[in-house]
Amino acid sequence: MVSLEVCANSIISAIAAQDGGAIRVELCDNLSQSGTTPSAGQILTARKLLNIKLYVLIRPRSGDFLYNDIEFETMLSDARLCADAGCDGIVTGILNADGTIDKKRNSALVGIAQKAGMGITFHRAFDMCADLYSSMEDIIELGFERILTSGGKSTAMEGASTIIRLLEKAAGRIIIMPGSGIEEHNVADLVRYTGVKEIHASARSMVSSRMTYKNDHIFLSGTPHDEYSFDQTDVNRVRKLIALANN
Repeated sequence: MVSLEVCANSIISAIAAQDGGAIRVELCDNLSQSGTTPSAGQILTARKLLNIKLYVLIRPRSGDFLYNDIEFETMLSDARLCADAGCDGIVTGILNADGTIDKKRNSALVGIAQKAGMGITFHRAFDMCADLYSSMEDIIELGFERILTSGGKSTAMEGASTIIRLLEKAAGRIIIMPGSGIEEHNVADLVRYTGVKEIHASARSMVSSRMTYKNDHIFLSGTPHDEYSFDQTDVNRVRKLIALANN
């Protein structure tokens, strides 16, 4: 069986992932900026309502993965909050300025996770590394259980050949989980081509607001877009992705 982890941008998305058959949720916020850490309230409520595994993104801001001391201290605090909340794991990644793995800081996060019995995934900061293969060895040595990757490309389909090479070099020492751009039209081909056993997708659809009054003369963010709709994980898309991945 090929398993699906859903990148959920809210508790409602996380519940849809669970109802659709996902084995795990990566709870985050601000998916339009590649994800940041969700609020404590979201984490605690998700833990209360989910029966499947709950992993939480530990990323203090959008942009690069080179963090200052204050940002790093925030990441440590968020990881401890996840441990205290009974989360199953965290998802994180810190780089040095030269595109290598920051072993010291990542090790501290791994230590928090392992002490609490949580799993830990290295996220797509991996795709921004200068050398994917030497970086994978560092991540394995640090004790991460999984790497989320698009093979150093914008989408997993574009990086599929690299994903295959990563799988070969990993030789079962770490899980390689493709993510980015995985949808119904390509998931079967990706799985067939790479042979992966886990995939990562958000499976979102646009949801229209139930507001009856709408102010059409304002953009809250300052840029034109529909203020009365939002993305949310779609239970039917989750089910379909899992079915197609296992076809």
